[in-house]
Amino acid sequence: MEKKQNKKVILGVVAFIAVVAILGAVYYFTRPETQKGAKEVAITVVSEEGKKTEYEIHTDAEYLQGAMDDAKEEGLTYSGTEGDYGLMVDTVNGEKAVYEDDGAYWAFTVNGEYCNYGVSEQPVADGDKFEIIYTIGE
Repeated sequence: MEKKQNKKVILGVVAFIAVVAILGAVYYFTRPETQKGAKEVAITVVSEEGKKTEYEIHTDAEYLQGAMDDAKEEGLTYSGTEGDYGLMVDTVNGEKAVYEDDGAYWAFTVNGEYCNYGVSEQPVADGDKFEIIYTIGE
């Protein structure tokens, strides 16, 4: 009886490893494409009051978070908490969006469209124009 139970445990572990491998392969082949090398991008921060602060940066970053780090030299600041989906930005240039209080959050767009990924996985291409907009949800 113990051998049957051991076989079930071993089969369960093998099945788990197979599922993890398949999910890893799916992510690998569907992850966002990145562009290596030097790029010029713009990041505009729109505060709660609608004030725009613009940053024109030269970067080798492949993802938005790296470009935002490079913009720190120009004065951009941001912070947040790490979660299951990467960094959840809640503070930009000292202004905190607290969703629990009034539904506020920082919306991220690239070339006029909402970003499809979090800041740590959003690809950066030469000429991209990002906006970080203080938004109050409905």
